[in-house]
Amino acid sequence: MKKVLVTGAAGTIGIHVIKNLLSEGKYEITAVDLKNKRVYNRLKRFKRRINIIYGDICDRVLIEALVKDHDYIIHLASSMPPLADMKQGLSMMIDFDGTENIVRAISYYNPKCHIFFASTTAMYKNKQEVTVKSKVELDEYDYFSTAKLKAEELIKEKLNNYTIYRLPLVLGDLRKEPFMYHGRKNDLVEVITKEEAAYAFVRGLRFAKEINKKTFNVTGEDRIMYGALLERILEIHGLSFKHMAVRVFLEKNYYSPTCKDKNELNEIIDYRIDSLSNYFNRLRGRSTKRKINRFLARIFIGGK
Repeated sequence: MKKVLVTGAAGTIGIHVIKNLLSEGKYEITAVDLKNKRVYNRLKRFKRRINIIYGDICDRVLIEALVKDHDYIIHLASSMPPLADMKQGLSMMIDFDGTENIVRAISYYNPKCHIFFASTTAMYKNKQEVTVKSKVELDEYDYFSTAKLKAEELIKEKLNNYTIYRLPLVLGDLRKEPFMYHGRKNDLVEVITKEEAAYAFVRGLRFAKEINKKTFNVTGEDRIMYGALLERILEIHGLSFKHMAVRVFLEKNYYSPTCKDKNELNEIIDYRIDSLSNYFNRLRGRSTKRKINRFLARIFIGGK
Protein backbone atom coordinates (compact mmCIF):
# COMPACT_ATOMS: atom_id res chain seq x y z
CA MET A 1 0.00 0.00 0.00
CA LYS A 2 1.43 3.37 -1.06
CA LYS A 3 1.88 6.00 1.65
CA VAL A 4 0.70 9.59 1.15
CA LEU A 5 1.61 12.58 3.32
CA VAL A 6 -0.78 15.54 3.15
CA THR A 7 0.42 18.89 4.53
CA GLY A 8 -2.12 21.57 5.38
CA ALA A 9 -4.53 18.68 5.74
CA ALA A 10 -7.26 20.61 7.57
CA GLY A 11 -7.41 23.36 4.96
CA THR A 12 -9.94 24.15 2.26
CA ILE A 13 -8.56 21.56 -0.16
CA GLY A 14 -6.87 19.25 2.34
CA ILE A 15 -10.03 17.87 3.93
CA HIS A 16 -11.34 16.82 0.53
CA VAL A 17 -7.98 15.33 -0.44
CA ILE A 18 -8.28 13.07 2.61
CA LYS A 19 -11.85 12.10 1.72
CA ASN A 20 -10.84 11.22 -1.83
CA LEU A 21 -7.79 9.25 -0.72
CA LEU A 22 -9.96 7.26 1.70
CA SER A 23 -12.51 6.55 -1.03
CA GLU A 24 -9.73 5.12 -3.17
CA GLY A 25 -9.05 2.58 -0.42
CA LYS A 26 -5.46 1.93 -1.46
CA TYR A 27 -3.37 4.49 0.40
CA GLU A 28 -2.00 4.79 3.90
CA ILE A 29 -2.57 8.44 4.76
CA THR A 30 -0.73 10.76 7.11
CA ALA A 31 -2.18 14.22 7.71
CA VAL A 32 -0.08 17.02 9.18
CA ASP A 33 -1.27 20.44 10.29
CA LEU A 34 -0.83 22.91 13.13
CA LYS A 35 -2.71 22.02 16.30
CA ASN A 36 -5.50 24.41 17.18
CA LYS A 37 -9.20 24.08 17.86
CA ARG A 38 -10.26 24.51 14.24
CA VAL A 39 -7.76 21.96 12.91
CA TYR A 40 -8.56 19.46 15.67
CA ASN A 41 -12.31 19.69 15.00
CA ARG A 42 -11.86 19.23 11.26
CA LEU A 43 -9.54 16.23 11.49
CA LYS A 44 -10.99 14.33 14.45
CA ARG A 45 -13.58 12.53 12.31
CA PHE A 46 -10.72 10.74 10.51
CA LYS A 47 -8.69 9.72 13.58
CA ARG A 48 -9.48 6.00 13.27
CA ARG A 49 -8.74 5.86 9.56
CA ILE A 50 -5.60 7.96 9.04
CA ASN A 51 -2.46 9.00 10.91
CA ILE A 52 -2.83 12.53 12.26
CA ILE A 53 0.27 14.52 13.18
CA TYR A 54 -0.07 17.94 14.78
CA GLY A 55 3.02 19.92 13.92
CA ASP A 56 4.68 22.64 11.86
CA ILE A 57 6.21 22.07 8.42
CA CYS A 58 8.94 24.50 9.52
CA ASP A 59 10.03 21.89 12.09
CA ARG A 60 12.91 20.26 10.23
CA VAL A 61 13.20 17.25 12.55
CA LEU A 62 9.50 16.45 12.20
CA ILE A 63 9.53 16.81 8.43
CA GLU A 64 12.60 14.60 8.05
CA ALA A 65 10.93 11.87 10.10
CA LEU A 66 7.73 12.04 8.03
CA VAL A 67 9.26 12.34 4.56
CA LYS A 68 11.50 9.27 5.03
CA ASP A 69 8.50 6.99 5.08
CA HIS A 70 6.21 8.23 2.28
CA ASP A 71 5.86 7.57 -1.44
CA TYR A 72 3.90 10.75 -2.24
CA ILE A 73 3.55 14.17 -0.64
CA ILE A 74 0.58 16.41 -1.42
CA HIS A 75 1.95 19.71 -0.18
CA LEU A 76 -0.91 22.13 0.53
CA ALA A 77 0.34 23.95 3.64
CA SER A 78 0.42 27.65 2.88
CA SER A 79 -0.17 31.17 4.10
CA MET A 80 -3.06 32.74 2.18
CA PRO A 81 -3.88 36.25 0.97
CA PRO A 82 -4.82 38.79 2.13
CA LEU A 83 -2.81 38.06 5.30
CA ALA A 84 0.09 36.61 3.29
CA ASP A 85 0.46 39.86 1.35
CA MET A 86 0.20 42.01 4.47
CA LYS A 87 3.06 40.38 6.39
CA GLN A 88 6.31 40.24 4.43
CA GLY A 89 7.93 37.31 6.22
CA LEU A 90 4.89 35.08 6.59
CA SER A 91 4.82 33.61 3.09
CA MET A 92 8.57 33.09 2.99
CA MET A 93 8.47 31.26 6.32
CA ILE A 94 5.57 28.97 5.44
CA ASP A 95 5.48 28.68 1.65
CA PHE A 96 9.22 28.73 1.03
CA ASP A 97 11.01 27.67 4.23
CA GLY A 98 8.48 24.91 4.89
CA THR A 99 8.87 23.68 1.32
CA GLU A 100 12.64 23.86 1.64
CA ASN A 101 12.46 21.52 4.64
CA ILE A 102 10.47 19.01 2.60
CA VAL A 103 12.78 19.28 -0.42
CA ARG A 104 15.86 18.80 1.75
CA ALA A 105 14.36 15.74 3.42
CA ILE A 106 13.40 14.19 0.08
CA SER A 107 16.88 14.86 -1.35
CA TYR A 108 18.71 13.32 1.61
CA TYR A 109 16.44 10.51 2.72
CA ASN A 110 13.83 9.60 0.09
CA PRO A 111 14.74 10.70 -3.47
CA LYS A 112 12.08 8.48 -5.04
CA CYS A 113 9.32 10.38 -3.24
CA HIS A 114 7.03 12.37 -5.56
CA ILE A 115 5.80 15.77 -4.36
CA PHE A 116 2.65 17.46 -5.65
CA PHE A 117 3.00 21.16 -4.89
CA ALA A 118 0.08 23.61 -4.67
CA SER A 119 1.16 26.89 -6.26
CA THR A 120 -0.87 29.81 -7.63
CA THR A 121 -1.93 31.43 -10.91
CA ALA A 122 -1.93 34.79 -9.06
CA MET A 123 1.73 35.13 -10.08
CA TYR A 124 0.56 36.04 -13.62
CA LYS A 125 -1.32 39.02 -12.15
CA ASN A 126 -4.21 40.10 -14.41
CA LYS A 127 -2.82 38.87 -17.74
CA GLN A 128 -5.29 37.01 -19.92
CA GLU A 129 -4.89 33.65 -21.70
CA VAL A 130 -1.60 32.84 -19.98
CA THR A 131 0.26 29.53 -20.12
CA VAL A 132 2.83 28.03 -17.77
CA LYS A 133 5.44 29.45 -20.13
CA SER A 134 4.17 33.02 -19.73
CA LYS A 135 6.60 35.48 -18.19
CA VAL A 136 6.03 36.17 -14.50
CA GLU A 137 6.67 39.71 -13.30
CA LEU A 138 6.28 40.31 -9.56
CA ASP A 139 6.67 43.50 -7.58
CA GLU A 140 8.16 43.81 -4.10
CA TYR A 141 4.76 43.51 -2.41
CA ASP A 142 3.75 40.21 -4.04
CA TYR A 143 4.89 38.26 -1.00
CA PHE A 144 2.58 35.28 -1.57
CA SER A 145 3.34 34.80 -5.27
CA THR A 146 7.05 35.46 -4.76
CA ALA A 147 7.29 32.74 -2.12
CA LYS A 148 5.37 30.29 -4.30
CA LEU A 149 7.59 30.98 -7.31
CA LYS A 150 10.78 30.56 -5.28
CA ALA A 151 9.45 27.28 -3.90
CA GLU A 152 8.69 26.11 -7.45
CA GLU A 153 12.24 26.95 -8.55
CA LEU A 154 13.71 25.06 -5.60
CA ILE A 155 11.62 21.98 -6.32
CA LYS A 156 12.62 21.98 -9.99
CA GLU A 157 16.29 22.42 -9.16
CA LYS A 158 16.60 19.80 -6.42
CA LEU A 159 14.08 17.02 -7.09
CA ASN A 160 13.60 14.32 -9.69
CA ASN A 161 9.96 13.56 -8.94
CA TYR A 162 7.53 16.47 -8.73
CA THR A 163 4.37 17.95 -10.20
CA ILE A 164 3.38 21.58 -9.71
CA TYR A 165 -0.27 22.68 -9.77
CA ARG A 166 -0.87 26.40 -10.16
CA LEU A 167 -4.35 26.96 -8.76
CA PRO A 168 -6.73 29.88 -9.39
CA LEU A 169 -9.39 31.24 -7.01
CA VAL A 170 -10.60 28.25 -4.95
CA LEU A 171 -14.29 28.28 -4.02
CA GLY A 172 -15.09 26.80 -0.62
CA ASP A 173 -17.75 26.76 2.07
CA LEU A 174 -18.13 30.36 3.22
CA ARG A 175 -19.34 29.28 6.67
CA LYS A 176 -15.92 27.76 7.44
CA GLU A 177 -13.37 28.98 4.91
CA PRO A 178 -12.03 32.34 3.70
CA PHE A 179 -12.90 33.84 0.34
CA MET A 180 -10.74 36.23 -1.67
CA TYR A 181 -12.96 39.30 -1.39
CA HIS A 182 -10.24 41.66 -2.61
CA GLY A 183 -10.41 40.99 -6.35
CA ARG A 184 -11.26 43.51 -9.08
CA LYS A 185 -14.90 43.36 -10.15
CA ASN A 186 -14.24 43.82 -13.90
CA ASP A 187 -11.69 41.00 -14.17
CA LEU A 188 -12.62 37.79 -15.95
CA VAL A 189 -11.32 35.07 -13.63
CA GLU A 190 -10.66 31.36 -13.51
CA VAL A 191 -12.10 29.47 -10.55
CA ILE A 192 -12.08 25.93 -9.21
CA THR A 193 -14.09 24.39 -6.40
CA LYS A 194 -12.30 22.86 -3.45
CA GLU A 195 -13.82 19.48 -4.33
CA GLU A 196 -12.46 19.58 -7.87
CA ALA A 197 -9.03 20.84 -6.80
CA ALA A 198 -8.74 18.03 -4.26
CA TYR A 199 -9.76 15.44 -6.84
CA ALA A 200 -7.07 16.77 -9.22
CA PHE A 201 -4.38 16.07 -6.61
CA VAL A 202 -5.64 12.57 -5.87
CA ARG A 203 -6.12 11.70 -9.54
CA GLY A 204 -2.58 12.92 -10.13
CA LEU A 205 -1.21 10.08 -8.01
CA ARG A 206 -2.41 7.57 -10.61
CA PHE A 207 -0.61 9.44 -13.36
CA ALA A 208 2.54 10.44 -11.48
CA LYS A 209 4.86 9.13 -14.19
CA GLU A 210 2.97 10.85 -17.01
CA ILE A 211 2.94 14.24 -15.29
CA ASN A 212 6.34 14.06 -13.62
CA LYS A 213 8.56 17.15 -13.82
CA LYS A 214 5.70 19.23 -15.21
CA THR A 215 3.85 22.39 -14.18
CA PHE A 216 0.14 22.87 -14.90
CA ASN A 217 -2.43 25.62 -14.61
CA VAL A 218 -5.20 23.69 -12.88
CA THR A 219 -8.62 25.32 -13.24
CA GLY A 220 -12.28 24.44 -13.42
CA GLU A 221 -14.23 24.49 -16.67
CA ASP A 222 -16.04 27.76 -15.92
CA ARG A 223 -14.93 31.37 -16.06
CA ILE A 224 -16.82 34.30 -14.58
CA MET A 225 -16.48 38.03 -14.06
CA TYR A 226 -15.28 38.60 -10.52
CA GLY A 227 -18.02 41.16 -9.89
CA ALA A 228 -20.68 38.70 -11.05
CA LEU A 229 -19.23 36.01 -8.80
CA LEU A 230 -19.27 38.39 -5.85
CA GLU A 231 -22.89 39.36 -6.54
CA ARG A 232 -24.03 35.73 -6.58
CA ILE A 233 -22.19 34.96 -3.36
CA LEU A 234 -23.57 38.01 -1.58
CA GLU A 235 -27.11 37.30 -2.77
CA ILE A 236 -26.93 33.76 -1.42
CA HIS A 237 -24.76 34.20 1.64
CA GLY A 238 -25.63 37.71 2.71
CA LEU A 239 -23.40 40.53 3.87
CA SER A 240 -20.78 39.85 6.52
CA PHE A 241 -18.51 42.22 8.40
CA LYS A 242 -15.50 40.34 7.04
CA HIS A 243 -16.61 40.98 3.48
CA MET A 244 -17.31 44.65 4.08
CA ALA A 245 -14.00 45.27 5.87
CA VAL A 246 -11.92 43.59 3.17
CA ARG A 247 -13.70 45.31 0.28
CA VAL A 248 -13.44 48.72 1.89
CA PHE A 249 -9.96 48.68 3.39
CA LEU A 250 -7.80 46.36 1.26
CA GLU A 251 -6.35 47.08 -2.15
CA LYS A 252 -8.07 45.10 -4.92
CA ASN A 253 -4.93 43.14 -5.71
CA TYR A 254 -5.93 39.47 -5.86
CA TYR A 255 -5.71 38.00 -9.36
CA SER A 256 -7.00 34.80 -10.92
CA PRO A 257 -6.17 35.27 -14.63
CA THR A 258 -7.57 33.22 -17.49
CA CYS A 259 -5.38 30.36 -18.71
CA LYS A 260 -4.98 29.33 -22.33
CA ASP A 261 -3.64 25.91 -21.30
CA LYS A 262 -6.39 25.24 -18.72
CA ASN A 263 -7.36 21.91 -20.27
CA GLU A 264 -3.87 20.38 -20.49
CA LEU A 265 -3.93 18.50 -17.18
CA ASN A 266 -7.56 17.45 -17.54
CA GLU A 267 -6.79 15.81 -20.87
CA ILE A 268 -4.28 13.57 -19.05
CA ILE A 269 -5.95 12.77 -15.71
CA ASP A 270 -9.64 13.68 -16.26
CA TYR A 271 -10.21 15.49 -12.96
CA ARG A 272 -13.16 17.78 -13.76
CA ILE A 273 -16.13 16.70 -11.66
CA ASP A 274 -17.76 19.99 -10.68
CA SER A 275 -19.15 23.29 -11.99
CA LEU A 276 -20.00 26.81 -10.89
CA SER A 277 -23.72 26.06 -11.00
CA ASN A 278 -23.23 23.11 -8.65
CA TYR A 279 -21.19 25.32 -6.34
CA PHE A 280 -23.90 27.97 -6.17
CA ASN A 281 -26.53 25.31 -5.48
CA ARG A 282 -24.46 23.91 -2.60
CA LEU A 283 -23.89 27.40 -1.23
CA ARG A 284 -27.59 28.13 -1.36
CA GLY A 285 -28.40 24.90 0.45
CA ARG A 286 -25.90 25.61 3.24
CA SER A 287 -26.64 29.30 3.76
CA THR A 288 -28.09 30.21 7.15
CA LYS A 289 -28.10 33.98 6.67
CA ARG A 290 -31.27 35.87 7.52
CA LYS A 291 -33.19 37.98 5.03
CA ILE A 292 -31.77 41.21 6.45
CA ASN A 293 -28.23 40.05 5.59
CA ARG A 294 -29.24 39.49 1.97
CA PHE A 295 -31.09 42.80 1.86
CA LEU A 296 -28.00 44.65 3.07
CA ALA A 297 -25.89 42.75 0.55
CA ARG A 298 -28.07 44.00 -2.34
CA ILE A 299 -27.56 47.57 -1.18
CA PHE A 300 -23.81 47.08 -0.78
CA ILE A 301 -23.36 45.44 -4.20
CA GLY A 302 -24.05 48.72 -5.94
CA GLY A 303 -21.11 50.32 -4.16
CA LYS A 304 -18.60 47.53 -4.28
